[in-house]
Amino acid sequence: MASATEALHAGLPDRYLTPDDVAALFGVPLETVYQWRKKRTGPPAFRVGRHLRYDPAAVHRWTAERMAADAAA
Repeated sequence: MASATEALHAGLPDRYLTPDDVAALFGVPLETVYQWRKKRTGPPAFRVGRHLRYDPAAVHRWTAERMAADAAA
């Protein structure tokens, strides 16, 4: 199976992303992903039972918004 980074570059993966996938995708520690969620500054996530999941399309939109904001600054 392809990594989260390869999957997003090739198109949307066939599954929702885990916090580990998001951390690997952005090259940040897992704790950073959890802090983004706590502070509501990262990509939107949702819970499936006790598990946190990210919609790849939402992560892509969040990334595009961050890049646009960075370019405007």
